[in-house]
Amino acid sequence: MNPIRSFADLIPDAVPAAESRQGAERSIAIRGLAAYYGKHKAIEGIDLDIGPGVITAIIGPSGCGKSTLIRCINRMHEVIAGAYATGSVTLDGTDIYTPGSDPVQIRRRIGMVFQKPNPFPTRTVYENVIAGLRLNLPRKSKADYDEVVERSLRSVALWDEVKDKLHDAGTALSGGQQQRLCIARAIAIKPEVLLLDEPCSALDPTATLKIEDLLFSLKIDYTIVIVTHNMQQAARASDRTAFLMADENHVGHLVEAGPTREIFLKPKDSRTEDYISGRLG
Repeated sequence: MNPIRSFADLIPDAVPAAESRQGAERSIAIRGLAAYYGKHKAIEGIDLDIGPGVITAIIGPSGCGKSTLIRCINRMHEVIAGAYATGSVTLDGTDIYTPGSDPVQIRRRIGMVFQKPNPFPTRTVYENVIAGLRLNLPRKSKADYDEVVERSLRSVALWDEVKDKLHDAGTALSGGQQQRLCIARAIAIKPEVLLLDEPCSALDPTATLKIEDLLFSLKIDYTIVIVTHNMQQAARASDRTAFLMADENHVGHLVEAGPTREIFLKPKDSRTEDYISGRLG
């Protein structure tokens, strides 16, 4: 029996992409993307389409460039000294690497949540949620901030748990609550895209399932990309999957991408099957 058949019960039946109130917007097209850390090339030749209304999982062995890839999608990669990228990443048809593009504005449109929950340690739950608004947008009234805080926390199913703790430190929350707080902070400024780099790796199974359920509810309004090492999570929580692998020179390449059901149950490349079944990586 093919060992990857064990994923069959985890993967939801194929469903149409969630209909977004933003229509066909929020589409990402990556063409010929290569990323460097100084003289070292981390990934190359990446061609990938990421559509709205679906959750796209990026999987692959450690060191294949998964995190580098998503950091290139919102120009966080170049924050590292000596790091740069070539090729194109377009959002709604506009190349975010066009000369003159403002990386800060791009990161407002393309939010990111990191592997380890990272609430600002000196700020309250309330202040964490509105931190991005205060940094990037004209000052609002307290009533406006109150509305954003409640809306954002309700969006991540956290309001009922923390509505009486809004002025407590964000770091006083549990690990799972902290990660949802970070997602609330990311969506408070209403980005179009949400990138998540192994957001559940530090969480227990119960908190992990809450995050996965949350992502399903958010994909109506956001294009979502999640990096994960957890094959069960990729099978459960994504609509499409992209598999990356590094070559003998430690340069990451896209092996294949497609609907999660096809990638997990009928992959086109034998390396994909070997990785998913645990024989590789």
